[in-house]
Amino acid sequence: MKQKNVTNGTDGASPQRPSFIKVLKKSAMSFAAMAPMLAGIIALVGLFQVLVTPKMLTSLFHGNLLLDTLTGTIAGAIAVGSPIVSYLLGGELLEQGVSLFAVTAFVLSWVTLGFIQLPAEIEVFGRHFTAWRNILAVLFTIIIAALTPLTLQLLS
Repeated sequence: MKQKNVTNGTDGASPQRPSFIKVLKKSAMSFAAMAPMLAGIIALVGLFQVLVTPKMLTSLFHGNLLLDTLTGTIAGAIAVGSPIVSYLLGGELLEQGVSLFAVTAFVLSWVTLGFIQLPAEIEVFGRHFTAWRNILAVLFTIIIAALTPLTLQLLS
């Protein structure tokens, strides 16, 4: 008679683990199913980075700190891209006279948000998680965008 394991209530036999080959095949099939969506996202991001210029972005900002912060958040989320490019664009926007509030919001949302990749994120993580992650990212982007210039004023 087999003795029951007190810690987990099983009869001592370990559960069957799938073989490495089965796991590898399943992962490859999952990646193959997502590959067209990932390719589309990469193409759209590349297209935005080529077509959206700093001058076009500068024209969105009008000097109202609150409105510019919201505009920076939305523009960054739509024109999603890589962090390196966002810092270059942020420098260009600052040189054009855009407020640090708006540039901070733009850079943060450029990196953390991304409406283009929402379908892929929903596919991988689910609607609930994706919705909450993006809501929190928008809220914290606005909060950080407001606190960054204020912190710099306090420190200088």
